[in-house]
Amino acid sequence: MLKAILFDLDGTLANTDPLHYQTWEEILQNYGIDMDRQFYKTHISGRLNSAIVADLLPALSKEAGEQLANGKESRFREIALNLQPLAGLLDILAWIEERELKTAVVTNAPGQNARFMLEVLQLSDRFDTVVLAEEAIAGKPDPAPYELALSRLGVCASEAIAFEDSASGIKAAVAASLYTIGVASTHDPEMLFQAGATRVISDFTNRELWQFLDRQLLATTD
Repeated sequence: MLKAILFDLDGTLANTDPLHYQTWEEILQNYGIDMDRQFYKTHISGRLNSAIVADLLPALSKEAGEQLANGKESRFREIALNLQPLAGLLDILAWIEERELKTAVVTNAPGQNARFMLEVLQLSDRFDTVVLAEEAIAGKPDPAPYELALSRLGVCASEAIAFEDSASGIKAAVAASLYTIGVASTHDPEMLFQAGATRVISDFTNRELWQFLDRQLLATTD
């Protein structure tokens, strides 16, 4: 029985990837690190800032790493004022609301960024809960953020679907026993399948997605 749909934020509700790429590229150049798309996808996309800094700049103190990450996110917010919802997102949110399903955003983004993005996208009041990685015992790829979301919504994993755009997010959702749909806004579909996604879409206008959702609804009402 379908009762809830859970969404990642970056790359799933909006294609923020080009902006994050730009800000990380600017910062890492200051440390002599040249970044290309493959480097970004392997070392940065979908990961917590603390893990990124620890891996790429291990000589930095914890305080210096936090300062770098905060500066990176501040720069991101400066250039992200024109974010637009991913194609079809508003339609699927309307579909969810009409059927009174529960919703959550589950994100590794810092709290200030998450609130900023939802406000810019005019989605601040469209979800029942927003789960930040910092609120869970660990961030993605650990399943803890998704498990916390399910607990807040009062649903079982078998009653929910998750949408994710990154390998770390997909691994987290799958580890939480969620039916996971990859969103190929950031990564190649094959990589999302390899991470564990059961199906992959380019955006929320995908016809097969809507057919799948209608089947889930019919199964719910049988």
